[in-house]
Amino acid sequence: MPRLLFVYLARRILFSMAVVQFALSVPVVLSYLLYTLTPAAIRAGLMAPALIGTTPTVAYITLPMAIGVATALEFARMSSEGMIAVLYALRLSVWAVCRPAIVCAGAMVLLGYGLANFMAPHYAGALQDVINVVRNTLNHRMLEAARFYTFDNGLKTLYLERWETPDVAVNLFVRQLSLAKNQEETITAARAEFRRTPTGVILALSRGSIQTRPFDADEVRIAGFDEYAMALPMQGSESLPARSWRGVYEMGPREFLDDWSVARLDRRLSGEWAAEAAKRFGMPLLSLAHTLLAMALVLTFGNVTGRRGASSSLVIIAVPAAHIFFLVALETLLRADPRYACLLAALIAAEIAIAVVLISRRNRNASPMRRVSAYEEVDRERESLAA
Repeated sequence: MPRLLFVYLARRILFSMAVVQFALSVPVVLSYLLYTLTPAAIRAGLMAPALIGTTPTVAYITLPMAIGVATALEFARMSSEGMIAVLYALRLSVWAVCRPAIVCAGAMVLLGYGLANFMAPHYAGALQDVINVVRNTLNHRMLEAARFYTFDNGLKTLYLERWETPDVAVNLFVRQLSLAKNQEETITAARAEFRRTPTGVILALSRGSIQTRPFDADEVRIAGFDEYAMALPMQGSESLPARSWRGVYEMGPREFLDDWSVARLDRRLSGEWAAEAAKRFGMPLLSLAHTLLAMALVLTFGNVTGRRGASSSLVIIAVPAAHIFFLVALETLLRADPRYACLLAALIAAEIAIAVVLISRRNRNASPMRRVSAYEEVDRERESLAA
């Protein structure tokens, strides 16, 4: 294939893929964030870290569908406009016509592996930190008046009557259990200001009292104060609160592979590990499989003479259907039993094999057209010599 034609087709496929990828990713990311984040969390400024943590994962999951749909759309356009017949007339084989899309798919496979094994695990922790803040109400602007909140695994209980400003509360109640001092403290304050530090929140209390009672005695000591400060394990100005756990989707490739020795001992953990492994190592390969399938279906069931076939829409739908089927099977079968990974690998291999067989058969069927074109060229040369 001439270089100029190769670049032209590759650029069209990549541009269509970018449009489809954007159309697929944006609704998925926004719908997930709106489902995960409450209005109070959005007002508290958690939208940006959640968006950064979600986008790479959604990108590598939707990338195979995007390149497959883009290839199907481009080959359907070429078929309806008669461009494929023109390429055959130029004595290009079917595989030569498919080469730009195959090269683009190979590049997307490499990009998918980079996103799945490096970028997505690196940024997934930001999303989990946001979910930790939302579930445990670790941002002071998410606190609602007239409700009790617990922190530090129940060691601290906080209640406020109403908000005066977004950072100042009126009539605050705090009950905390101090294991180091072996005592229970009950703090009340007429006014409390939440001040963010780089790593947490300092609660500045005004005009209140502290009641202290040891665990092993009934004696209660009461002391008043004008100003009092205490730290809360909440979101700071530069970082989110630390979590006590870490998921497999946050691990780098080396650490993820080493984690199998621990995950295999528990059925639930092994299923979660297998599902994540299928996403990291099987999902990017679907870019090549879906691209081959799209080209095979369009070239086999499409009409290269320039007439739009009735099956064009069904061919374009086949790629999203195959991708969604793989995702559903991945999340259900592998979490039930990791041994289903062999079945999913066989399905990917079968998709590639079927596409290769269909393209090869089409290549054999198109060879007489190239011979006819060659014969016509020989006849024109003979006529020119005779003249």
